Amino acid sequence: MARNPYISQAVRSEQDLYENIIIESLKIYGQDVEYMPRTLVNEDAIFAEDPVSRFDDAYTIEMYLENTDGFEGDQELFTKFGVEIRDRATMHVARRRWDAVVGAYVTYDRPREGDLVYLPLSDQIFEIMRVVDDRPFYQLSNLPTYRLDIELFEYNDEDFDTGVEEIDEAESLGNVIKLTLNASDSDGLELGENIEYLVDSANGPKLVGEIVNWDASTNILQVAHIGSTDGKFRTFTAGTSITSTTTNITKTISAIDEELQQSFSQNDAFETTGDDIIDFSESNPFGEVT
Repeated sequence: MARNPYISQAVRSEQDLYENIIIESLKIYGQDVEYMPRTLVNEDAIFAEDPVSRFDDAYTIEMYLENTDGFEGDQELFTKFGVEIRDRATMHVARRRWDAVVGAYVTYDRPREGDLVYLPLSDQIFEIMRVVDDRPFYQLSNLPTYRLDIELFEYNDEDFDTGVEEIDEAESLGNVIKLTLNASDSDGLELGENIEYLVDSANGPKLVGEIVNWDASTNILQVAHIGSTDGKFRTFTAGTSITSTTTNITKTISAIDEELQQSFSQNDAFETTGDDIIDFSESNPFGEVT
C-alpha cells in the first residue's frame, strides 16, 4: 500500500504540526514536574565528577510518564543492610518545550544525565540516568521529543536552594549537626543562610554549612550540608566562632552534638549495640597487646 499522499517527509509545516500535536498531547496526558539542573561546585577533571553538587533552580515543565502499571526497577529490595527502594521510570518531554523552559537558562542544549526531576505524583526526586534523543525514530524526518530514563535519587549531601519547599527540605533529611550557641547568640540568624568557621587562621580553610533550623529559646543551631573549602574532613570546635555570610553576624559555639543526626540512619543503634560487645576502654579492643 502506498504512503499517504497528503503527508510528506521533511516538510517543515507538517513537522511543526506533528510536533504541536505531541506537545498538546503531553499537556493533556502528562503532568507537571520540576526539572533541576545540576551545578558542579568542584569538578574532578580526572574522573569528571563532583562529590558535592548544587541545585539552585527548579523549572516547571510538563512530562509524560510512560509507566502505567507502577515504577519499574528492583523497587523494594530487602538486604542485610535494610530496605532499599530502587524505583525506575521513563519520561518523555518535548524538545521545543525543554528548549523554551529550561534550555534558555542553562549552558547545555539538551537534558543532561545527572540532572534531577521532582515528581509531585509520588513526592519523590529522580535522577536522570540516560537521555535518548532519537525515539520515536525520525518520524516525518524529525526528532520531537527526549526520552529520559530516571532512577530514584539517593541524597548525598547535595545543596538544594530551588525555592520549592518540598524539594529543599531534602537537606533536612541528610546529615545535620547541632551547635549550641552562647546565651542570646542566636538572634538575627536566618534560615537558609550559610555560616563559616575558620579552621586555622583568616587565610586558612573554612568549614561551611547551611542553617536548616534554630531554636532561640535553647540557642541550638542545626546546620546541614557541611563541607570544607579545601575538601578535607574537618569538624567544629567548642569555644570558637562562626560567622553568617548573609547577615554577617558572629556567634560563639559553646557545645557541639558531634553525632550526625540523620533521619533514617542506624549509626546510633550500631554504636549502642557495639558498646555492649566491645570494650573500647582497652588499648586494643580487637586483640591482645604483644
